[in-house]
Amino acid sequence: MILIRFRVKNFRSISDSGWVDNDKVTALVGVNEAGKSNLLLALWKLNPATGGEINKLEDMPRSNYSEWRDQEEQQTFITCEFELQDTNLINEIMKLTSCNENDIAKVSISRTYSGQRSIGFPNFKQERFFKKSIVFNTLTESKDIIQITDEMGVTEKGLKGEILAAFSSAEEFLRDTELISIKQLETVKSYFDLSFKPLKKSKLQPLLTTLQESLLKLSKRTARVNPSSNSDVRKLIVKYMPKFVYYSNYGNLDSEIYLPHVIENMERDDLSPVMQAKTRTLKVLFEFVNLDPQEILDLGEETKLDNNNRARKLSEDEIDSFSQKKAERDILLQSAGLRLTEEFKIWWKQGNYKFRFQADGKHFKIWVSDDKRPEEISLEGRSTGLQWFLSFYLIFLVESKDTHENAILLLDEAGVSLHPLAQKDLVNFFDNLALKNQLIHTTHSPFLVDTSHIDRVKVIYMNEDGRTVASNDLRAAKTQSNKNTSVYAVHAALGLSVSDILLQGCKTIIVEGPSDQYYLNGIKNFLINRGKIQPKEEIIFVPSGGVKGIRALSSLLSGKDEELPIILIDSDSSGKGQKASLLKDLYKDNFERIIELEEIVGIDQAEVEDLIPFELLEKYITKLSRGTEEDFTDYYTGSQTLLPQIEKFFSTNEIPLEPGWKVDLARNVKATMLKSREAKKITSDTEKLWTQLFKRLL
Repeated sequence: MILIRFRVKNFRSISDSGWVDNDKVTALVGVNEAGKSNLLLALWKLNPATGGEINKLEDMPRSNYSEWRDQEEQQTFITCEFELQDTNLINEIMKLTSCNENDIAKVSISRTYSGQRSIGFPNFKQERFFKKSIVFNTLTESKDIIQITDEMGVTEKGLKGEILAAFSSAEEFLRDTELISIKQLETVKSYFDLSFKPLKKSKLQPLLTTLQESLLKLSKRTARVNPSSNSDVRKLIVKYMPKFVYYSNYGNLDSEIYLPHVIENMERDDLSPVMQAKTRTLKVLFEFVNLDPQEILDLGEETKLDNNNRARKLSEDEIDSFSQKKAERDILLQSAGLRLTEEFKIWWKQGNYKFRFQADGKHFKIWVSDDKRPEEISLEGRSTGLQWFLSFYLIFLVESKDTHENAILLLDEAGVSLHPLAQKDLVNFFDNLALKNQLIHTTHSPFLVDTSHIDRVKVIYMNEDGRTVASNDLRAAKTQSNKNTSVYAVHAALGLSVSDILLQGCKTIIVEGPSDQYYLNGIKNFLINRGKIQPKEEIIFVPSGGVKGIRALSSLLSGKDEELPIILIDSDSSGKGQKASLLKDLYKDNFERIIELEEIVGIDQAEVEDLIPFELLEKYITKLSRGTEEDFTDYYTGSQTLLPQIEKFFSTNEIPLEPGWKVDLARNVKATMLKSREAKKITSDTEKLWTQLFKRLL
């Protein structure tokens, strides 16, 4: 199951969070005490992997505790909507019910303070009435065919007239009805229950049978039972429901570890939370490097005890045996250190670190060195950030193979002790974790906001009543007394922490990506140099990181006068879908502020590259396709959008396109656009097209 969205109500500081949309990675951004942790805690208690018991005293809002604690029907505090993706589960539910795949595509799961869960299927709608058009369409389709079908000789004489009379009766019966009930549909069906002798070669009888079957299918639609009322379905949903894994203490590793304590703690279940976290991290460290702490302890043994439990003198054979075991232990530790070194460097980009494990008697020690500091220093002597990331890395990389299977990870303020550059690495680490597990994390750090996926950010703030609210609208907190502090991290991450000053007097235009930004800046400079436009304010093209980021960015960049920024959007399917979505709400009264490239270029599914003369692009596309027998120039069709043609050409010729090739192409074209020799390739028609576009933008 994939978590689509969730809603927290009447939980601690949260009265009603509103629906919070979810992605692979979701960042809940807000200041301290805004209520971010409470959102994660409520989610965790829906279906915790471990712990997460409901505690009415702590979890119920204090103002309602005395009223609600003994209520027979307890309040719902968390509701989640999931998308079903497991084919086996979908097929099993369809077998148990009369539902189709769309009916059960989404499932909602709620939990009350008594621990009771309720299951629902938002897409399922039980039909008690039919629109007149649905029944009439079924009748008309059959009637049209029957009218042009001849009777089969004398044996079928009169049957066609009888069927057509039944159509007339049905139409008359339904003439003044707009909504048709199941009882009325049964009456319509009865008109066509004609008695006739079955004929092998009849043309009319099969048509009548088909009509009767169609009417029967309609009536069956009203007999469907909501799948949530089926106990077997409810059990299946609970069985397949993801577990929620909550982390707020990440258990930094110590540099020196006393092995007998480690072995003992791994068997205990009465440890403090801090010691639990440390023990868990040590456990996964030993698993990751394929070491057994008991084996390391045994291999380091140097004494033999006599009958009085005192160390006795060793024989030569015993000394040799102990020496061999120590040598084996050293090789095991060396191999383990090399493995951790190789694996860790893939993730940690802040230095090339080398790890060495040392065992001395009952003590286990971790040493660290790097290129800049080749001398070995104990792990505790290195930065807190390195200690934290190593511990975090081990926990999530190792545990994800086992306890995190079919789990959603909830990370509370992860990485706060990391250097800003290391926090950026952590964002990439989140993306890798999200390949197997959805992840929701809270932060107030701008460096943990992924600016290439701004749509993943949800702002958490306190409203005027002191209640926690979550919003997909990054400007939602602007009217509150906290004056946008909740969204400061997003502003800072985008380089807009002083946006009110920087963008004052500027024309801000949202585009999809950096390649659009390069092309449009080049066109802007060309038109200004030619005197075709004379903007009174600076034109700034802000890339949204893809279609999905447009909505969040447009809310964020709306000016003090609440004027929404202009959006220049591709006319591909995702661009059209985003435009339709924006016109339903945010831009419903500002449709003219969304400009589709198809309107400008006149090419179906146009993208920004279609604004550029092919002659300017040709040289760089040719460089990309060196070594092919076919020339892209011969393949290119100017009446179709360019990018799909490039991608198809390269795929056909088995030439890999490097990541970021579109941005490189745009950068090169922009650099040459103002050169006099290249400018000759820009025709007067192109100049007019560009001028038309910028006049709309301005």
